[in-house]
Amino acid sequence: MVGTNFFSDLTPRANYPLAKRVGDFVFVSGLSARRPDNTFPGAEADALGTVKLDIEAQTEGVIANMRDALARAGADLSNLVAVTCYLQTMNDFGGFNRVYNRYFDKETGPTRTTIAAHQLPHPHILVEISGIAWVGPEGEAR
Repeated sequence: MVGTNFFSDLTPRANYPLAKRVGDFVFVSGLSARRPDNTFPGAEADALGTVKLDIEAQTEGVIANMRDALARAGADLSNLVAVTCYLQTMNDFGGFNRVYNRYFDKETGPTRTTIAAHQLPHPHILVEISGIAWVGPEGEAR
């Protein structure tokens, strides 16, 4: 089945869409908090080059990128039925959940799998999320 690709201001690092609608579903590629200018919220370096990473700021950024990808496909976060979350370290699980729980609840939110990933595509990335959203027939996001 052929789908419709949806692109945002972000440019993927390889040849794949950030989101693709196939039938009644939108599949969202794994997204980080990367901004269009290739910086990351929650990633700062001091004058000596010591990097400080913030899981809560990055989780906010990932969810914002997910919201943008879904909006371009005529959907929103409430359409998500399943997400897979990749954390660079499970030491960030608490901070990740604090932010995640502001956007989703256990009754209406998507199913979720959270795994530790030894490495993500950039050393400043602490979290990546992919998702599947159900939007119903073309033009009828629910």
